[in-house]
Parts: sequence; C-alpha cells; structure tokens
Amino acid sequence: MRRPLLAALLLLGACATQPGPDTPRTVGQVDLARYAGTWFEAARFPTSFQDSSRVRCEGVSATYTQRPDGRIGVVNRCRNALAGGAERAAEGVAYSASPGNDRLRVSFFWPFFGDYWVIGLDPDYRWAVVGAPDRDFLWILSREREMAPADYAAAVATAAREGFDTGRIRRTAP
Repeated sequence: MRRPLLAALLLLGACATQPGPDTPRTVGQVDLARYAGTWFEAARFPTSFQDSSRVRCEGVSATYTQRPDGRIGVVNRCRNALAGGAERAAEGVAYSASPGNDRLRVSFFWPFFGDYWVIGLDPDYRWAVVGAPDRDFLWILSREREMAPADYAAAVATAAREGFDTGRIRRTAP
C-alpha cells in the first residue's frame, strides 16, 4: 500500500511546472514580509472558480499571512453578484518554490497546488501582477480598492511584456 502512495506522490511532484525558455519572467525577489497583508483584485482573466453560471466574484481580496512553519496562509474573499452579494471565502496555504520567493505554489485543496508567479511588482509593493507559467491565469492586484490609472496601465504593460493575452483581462467590480 505504501509503494503505490509513494509513487503517486512522486508523480504529482514531477508535475510541478519548471521554468522554461517560453515561460514568463518573474520579478526575481519578493520580500514576503512586505507582500503579506491584504491585496484587492483590480482585474483578472476569467476563471471557472470566479466566473461561472453560479458565481461572479466582485469586491475580491486576498490576504496573505506568514505562518510560523514558514508557509504562507492565504484567504481569498469575494462577493458573489449572482447570489445577492453573498460572501465567499477560500482558505489555503502557499510555499515558496524559488530562492527569491517570486514563484509560489498555492493549495486550496490538498494535495493539489497551483503556480502563483509574481511577474510584476511595484517597488513600493503598491501593485502586483500574478500569473501562471502557462499564461492561463492572471491577476492584477492593488493595495488600494481603487487602483490608480497609471498603476493599472503599468500592470497591464507588464502582463503584455510577459506574453499574456491582455485582451482577456477583465476589470473586477469593487
């Protein structure tokens, strides 16, 4: 029984995305203490867990906390516009998958992890652009509920520079 379980775990570990020549560049270094706190979603690529026939997330926030075990606690919240604004929350955990902390692995359903790559970050940590190496996911985050137009333009330009289809970006209702 232990051998099949071990083999399955090794196979799952091998599925982790490795950087390649056609993957987006990340920022190189993220100070997780400065990154911790609450971010507001300014825009995103539509996703099945935020945009479907049952859910349309608005007023989206993500709160990151450093945990004593070295991992990062994640709490995502939104109001579901299709359910009268009912709050939805998802709790997860993340860990750094790179020496510079700019590539994280996030799980909301263990043992499944997704890639969370920081591809753009304002020097003052006012905004961030987060995506996946396959470019299927993208989020533009801001420390403020309303992102300044110049900051938003810089974030979108970062996504475009890294090969994301900016035509897929949808602004998030505050």
